[in-house]
Amino acid sequence: MKNLRVAIFTGNYAHIRDGVSLTLNRLVSHLESQNIPVLIFGPSCEYPALRPKGEFLQIPSVALPGRAEYRVSLYMPATYEDRLSEFNPSVIHIATPDLLGMWALRFAKKHNVRVVSSYHTHFPNYLKYYKLDALEPTLWRYLKWFYGSCDRLFVPSQSMLDTLREKGVKRGLEIWSRGVDTDRFSPEHRSDEWRTGNGIGPDDVVVLFLSRLVWEKDLGTVIDVGNKLLQKHDNVKIMIGGEGPARKEMQRRLPGAIFTGFVGGIDLYRVYANSDLFFFPSETETFGNVTLEALSSGIPAVVARAVGSSSIVKDGENGFLVEPGNVAGFEACLAELITNGASRREMSVKARNWAMNYKWEKVMDKLVSDYMALLEDRE
Repeated sequence: MKNLRVAIFTGNYAHIRDGVSLTLNRLVSHLESQNIPVLIFGPSCEYPALRPKGEFLQIPSVALPGRAEYRVSLYMPATYEDRLSEFNPSVIHIATPDLLGMWALRFAKKHNVRVVSSYHTHFPNYLKYYKLDALEPTLWRYLKWFYGSCDRLFVPSQSMLDTLREKGVKRGLEIWSRGVDTDRFSPEHRSDEWRTGNGIGPDDVVVLFLSRLVWEKDLGTVIDVGNKLLQKHDNVKIMIGGEGPARKEMQRRLPGAIFTGFVGGIDLYRVYANSDLFFFPSETETFGNVTLEALSSGIPAVVARAVGSSSIVKDGENGFLVEPGNVAGFEACLAELITNGASRREMSVKARNWAMNYKWEKVMDKLVSDYMALLEDRE
């Protein structure tokens, strides 16, 4: 690995604590543990949501209008370009096809550096939540060009890979899955004392939704299904984990739910393990890290039949798949498991066993091997 030097360009590394930033920070930690030099470029942020790993160069950025939690990199400072040239990367890894990603792609082509990208966010599915559906064909044309210009495109699931192929993105597709820390996200954190302390009775069934609270996670379906379950089942508790700009409106429209706010560390592991069902109707995920964390915690998952989720939830085995936006369908599947404790417990065991296939070290080692294979192709 002596010739491997990786420069990572991303639209999110420290300013939001989400699946993208956590995955990339974990990747950097893994590379450094293997003594592989790595340099990271991403948007500046005054108040980081997490402590960034590695040498992180913050690109001047501005908040996205109307969504201050998102930031857009503006330009590459000359001093940073000099630092990149000095670093002399053998692989440039672009995690976001934004302005910074375009700059990185041009740099790679100009300097004859191998360039790869990874698909973290299914942006085309976001458009409808902002009434921008008409832009979808244009966005796909851009993505087809951008990813077609890369030597490899790493996608997190087979279902996501199939979707990209259908849309005409075909060059260099490889699966780079996601992992989970099965020791931390574990049923071992379940505790009667914790449940009692949080107002959960011994016969209560906790239905958990956990995510950043933004409307593109299909919070409307969460609200509608949550209210129906609370009206029909006296023993149901709806728990909403996470923080975001939609929280106040969700609390107004789903007043019977328990809102935990942001949870991290041991509190996060306990929230998962002390729930009974995981409910995640979002169709904008490329993989679904939170769903895998729930499965690892022994929690059956009822999720949208969409890219990402459909690769890790096996319908009728460790959870159920429901057509996106089908409120009645989600309610019926959740109700089946709420009222049938035996099925719920059987799925819980299968959920945990399935998650054991997704060890982070194995996932990261595969990506490093793919980097090396790319360099060897050139030799």
